[in-house]
Amino acid sequence: MLVVDDNKVIRQLIRVNLELEGFEVVTAADGAECLEVVHQVRPDVVTLDVVMPRLDGLRTAARLRADPLTRHLPLAIVSACTQYEVESGLDLGVDAFLAKPFEPGELVQLVRQLIERGAARASEAGEAGTGALFGVAEAERGEPAERAGRAG
Repeated sequence: MLVVDDNKVIRQLIRVNLELEGFEVVTAADGAECLEVVHQVRPDVVTLDVVMPRLDGLRTAARLRADPLTRHLPLAIVSACTQYEVESGLDLGVDAFLAKPFEPGELVQLVRQLIERGAARASEAGEAGTGALFGVAEAERGEPAERAGRAG
């Protein structure tokens, strides 16, 4: 499991909650660092924040999808996304979205779903899944939360 977020507190929050559920977690501070470590770590799932320095979450997702070694890696955006960012993420092949702030149980449930989906993809000889999984928070609201006053 690779957690990518420029906010150290959020990285640690996600890491602790997943480690308490038995997941092995590696973190990265931005998309550029993610691309540096993803081949060494070979995670089952990657979570990405959207707004990060150097390389944002959507551009990171695009690069992961363009790389044959990470093309089918389950990707989740964990961020307060605009509708445009969700649509862009879907176009890039992001598998799931979880809006900040989130409940730890929602995060754990989403990661478990993505690991199951990744295992199914692997058993289907690399066939990409169709559609996207949405986190519990988005399913209940019907759309992601807007982030006011965002920079970058």
